[in-house]
Amino acid sequence: MNFASKDDALAIQNEMPWEERDRPATLYQMLSNTAKTFPNRPAVSYQLLSGPTDKAQTQTWKEFHDQVCQVANLFRSLGIGEQDVVALVLPNCLETATATIGGAIAGIVNPINPLLEPEQIGAILRETNAKVVVTLRGFPKTDIAQKTHEAVKFATNVKTVLEIDLNRYLTPPKSWIVPLIRPKVEVQHGADVRDFNKEMAKHGKALSFADSTGDRVAAYFHTGGTTGMPKVAQHLYSGMVYNGWLGHTLLFDENDSIMCPLPLFHVFACHVILMAMIKSGAHVVFPTPAGYRGDGVFDNFWKLCERWKTSFVITVPTAVSALMQREVDADISTVKNAFSGSAPMPLELFNRFEGATGMTVIEGYGLTEATCLVSCNPPGGEKKVGSVGVPLPYTDVKIITATPDGPVECEVDTVGEICISNPGIYAGNTYTEAEKNADLYHHDKYLRTGDLGRIDEDGYLWITGRAKDLIIRGGHNIDPAEIEEALMAHDQVAIAGAIGQPDAHAGEIPCVYVELVEGGTATADELMAHCKEHVHERAAVPKHVEIMAELPKTAVGKVFKPDLRKRAITRIYNAALDEAGVAAQVVEVIDSKKRGLVAQVQKTGDVDEEELGHVLGQFVRPWEWAE
Repeated sequence: MNFASKDDALAIQNEMPWEERDRPATLYQMLSNTAKTFPNRPAVSYQLLSGPTDKAQTQTWKEFHDQVCQVANLFRSLGIGEQDVVALVLPNCLETATATIGGAIAGIVNPINPLLEPEQIGAILRETNAKVVVTLRGFPKTDIAQKTHEAVKFATNVKTVLEIDLNRYLTPPKSWIVPLIRPKVEVQHGADVRDFNKEMAKHGKALSFADSTGDRVAAYFHTGGTTGMPKVAQHLYSGMVYNGWLGHTLLFDENDSIMCPLPLFHVFACHVILMAMIKSGAHVVFPTPAGYRGDGVFDNFWKLCERWKTSFVITVPTAVSALMQREVDADISTVKNAFSGSAPMPLELFNRFEGATGMTVIEGYGLTEATCLVSCNPPGGEKKVGSVGVPLPYTDVKIITATPDGPVECEVDTVGEICISNPGIYAGNTYTEAEKNADLYHHDKYLRTGDLGRIDEDGYLWITGRAKDLIIRGGHNIDPAEIEEALMAHDQVAIAGAIGQPDAHAGEIPCVYVELVEGGTATADELMAHCKEHVHERAAVPKHVEIMAELPKTAVGKVFKPDLRKRAITRIYNAALDEAGVAAQVVEVIDSKKRGLVAQVQKTGDVDEEELGHVLGQFVRPWEWAE
């Protein structure tokens, strides 16, 4: 399908209403259709280690279908009905893909980021009332099993824990060594612990129960963004099928091979990629449990693309930045496109990547609350670097601003909040917690994303920042993207994260944290001078530049700004206490659901508590005594 402009997207949309499209009603229908059409074509490939000749395993579409059925049957045998939850605390592997789809067919699947702390994992397990948890068996160099069992201790609703042993992906002698060095995992909960693959093998390769009769909630995905504690979003079959239909209609067919080093617990890999594979019959490759974070993945990346005859690379700007620090050392002539999401790509990085690889970069935009896809740069049309393209068929995007008279749609090229209506929006029920859906929609239809943006005269959507990320300096709004873009133009900067640091006078003032390219030697003073020259708004020039060995990031490569804010609060508060001669210091900054970021203070000597209260009272962020 040719997709070169907003008009092309509208032409597809105007062919017929979405409700009249010939499309699968359920996820199982979508999978079974493809398994019948392409039974012997490759579906999913996986390799535990990143070397271009390391052991790999591939499932055909028939094999994938059969194993999904076995997994779904297993979950049903454990008491999972259509309204019951199976949680997955897993890195990527073949079982992660089959458990994700099998869980959504048998009940409601709830993938959880295994990088979260046990307290957060446990909180999600309690909120979703998960009955079954699938995780790893203890394995060297990972603490996922330990964290999961610790989390289950505080989630008494969990009745069964199924464990996957990654050792089956290794070859001798490594596979002989693992049992000797496998970490022991302490189990202090009452849930039944079983082997996932052994239990799955007991079940048949056809569904032992009737498929759902229509649309329903089939997945819970917690938010993994940059603003603190996770919330749990609900996804319907219709939204998941919509994402699969978009990928098949606009991007992929059964001849494509997709390199996807992103985690399946995130909507980008699960809904944008895996659903599109299931709909189109394309082939997806997941290298290493940790994807881009895996040992050697960046160093071997181009050779992996050559091995798997990749046609599409799935990536994010932080990964592209890392890849551009490595020579293209393989034949990547089969790779035509790179699909990039999570954040807009800086112009310098965009041009560098296309020039070095010969690929076409397709930037997209989506979010967990919308079951993901919203817009993308049309593969056959104009690429406006820095934009996230045009709204996809059946997606209505409006830029809205609040006024005393209510919400008003903005004029062309005017910044406001990006608001969305499409088949992936579960209007009124986006989150599992009802109170979190209050004030989340305009006109009971348009999801308020919290992203700031504008739509230009050609219908291209531009993200200008997060409403919650705005730096508000004495009432003046500063978009952190302006600072980050300026620094990304420096040839030694790999990535930058700008935030507002506490300020007694202005409330907050801009500061920026920087990760240099490998071998970079730029100093903070040099980068500050660069900012003074290239940040055009005087108020936006950062007052502090700090170089870090690595910026904190989410699993899909977004800069995790709460950690930067914690770092800035600690630095500023301790400097103020030191200057005032108060014998106390901030020892930790915690994330409170009710109060936001709170500085915890500890005495280091005799303290005049009134003076301490005066010093820290100058700042907006609250503080409390550390326990």
